[in-house]
Amino acid sequence: MTDPTATLTRPVIVVQNAVKSFSGRVVVDIAELTLGDVPIEGLIGPNGAGKTTLMRMVMHSTGLDRGTITLWPHGAVAGGGVVLSNLPSHRMAGHGVVKSNQVIMDFDKLTIWDSLLLAAAASKSERPHRIFDEPRVFAEASDEVARYLDEFGIREPSTYAKSAGEKKLLDILRCLLLKPKFLLLDEPTAGLPEELTAKVIDEVRTVASQGTAVVIVEHNLDVIWNLCDEVHFMAEGKVIMKGTPAEIRAHRTVVEKYLGEGHV
Repeated sequence: MTDPTATLTRPVIVVQNAVKSFSGRVVVDIAELTLGDVPIEGLIGPNGAGKTTLMRMVMHSTGLDRGTITLWPHGAVAGGGVVLSNLPSHRMAGHGVVKSNQVIMDFDKLTIWDSLLLAAAASKSERPHRIFDEPRVFAEASDEVARYLDEFGIREPSTYAKSAGEKKLLDILRCLLLKPKFLLLDEPTAGLPEELTAKVIDEVRTVASQGTAVVIVEHNLDVIWNLCDEVHFMAEGKVIMKGTPAEIRAHRTVVEKYLGEGHV
């Protein structure tokens, strides 16, 4: 587990009076929540608790009915905040806020190599008039892409991702290649074998140790207990408890109602 006393300056995201309803049913209703106070945070709760909706609200791929979500890039809530809930979702990565996909997605027409290089390319190099810069961009990114390919045992990067696990892994690697300042991971280990899950966990620990704030939604509670410094528990659209993994596991009401005795 990362050291929650680490002195690196991390960004924080503050959610205030944020409400989202679908067909008249309130899915998220959070008066105030700060994310990023510790290196790695978990967000858990039963199906339908509002976890993924909240993360999509942070990215503004799901609009808020009311309220604000603000990024404070240097941690201190004292100036320089960016109101994410006022921005289109494609602007988030430019502010260092990156989210993986819960639903498996991939670039079907790109090879594994090319899809990773696309993520590694600087946004200024993605404009048509910069097309002649592609060899330079690829040269700058190729070493890091190659490291990930080797680390995760991807032996044929000139082919296309076929399995759900491969596509999930590529989505996570693309997020890492974007060098996020605030990384949201939505069920990152779903569908991954145990060996790759362990490697993903190691990479998350590494980026967190370098100053990236990480929030993870994950149904594999062993990942949450072993990786996170703090856990937020959501139910019925609200964060009803937060604490260390040990504190959450010791909370009898939470265990009895949602987690089951196997996670005590």
